[in-house]
Amino acid sequence: MEGLLTPKEAAKIMAVTSRTIKEWLRRGELTGVKIKNMWRVRESDLERFIQKGSEKSSNASSPPPFPRGGEGGKNPS
Repeated sequence: MEGLLTPKEAAKIMAVTSRTIKEWLRRGELTGVKIKNMWRVRESDLERFIQKGSEKSSNASSPPPFPRGGEGGKNPS
């Protein structure tokens, strides 16, 4: 049987708070199972979540360049 992590254990791996993990679970961003009123995260689901995050950040386009011509993109008069 695959290991189940508590939100606190998953949070430690992800370097976030357990509250963040629970929020991701509630929103469906991270897949988990609810046993009575307690969330658990399968190790494979956490690994998949991490992989998706890695793919998103490596596929993201670079931010737009800073505007030229002074502050806020306005040309100085």
